[in-house]
Amino acid sequence: MALPTAGERRLLRADQTEAGYTAAMGFLVRVLVNAMAILVAAAVVPGIEVSGVAATLGAGLVLGLVNALIRPILLILTLPLTLLTLGLFLFVLNALCLWLTSALVKGFTVHSFWAALFGALLVSVVSWLLTAFLSDRGQILVITRRPPPGLGRA
Repeated sequence: MALPTAGERRLLRADQTEAGYTAAMGFLVRVLVNAMAILVAAAVVPGIEVSGVAATLGAGLVLGLVNALIRPILLILTLPLTLLTLGLFLFVLNALCLWLTSALVKGFTVHSFWAALFGALLVSVVSWLLTAFLSDRGQILVITRRPPPGLGRA
């Protein structure tokens, strides 16, 4: 097996740096999207309050971490109940994750379970809408439709 040349090593490092940059930008975009969604939920749902920009960004960060680390464990533990309710229990799990976020972030409060449920539903919808138009690098995606090869112009 041949060792990579100096040029190949430079290309490898460049690819790894670009992958790390993409992952970091993707995480930052998700935190900002979560923060925007929490801000919308606080404006619309009575019972959810955010005290300022720092609390909003902190809640976005913590919600992203809760969704990445704790929610998968909860999904596995509650799988029978989720199957029994035909997936409706996932709304309760999302509400619990939002409620946990409010317990961990000072300045972000959720006053009741129903506020958490409606807030989690709204956060999910707003996050989905914002993520639908953003790439992992934080750039707005423009989707164009092109004819398949061979069926285009003559």
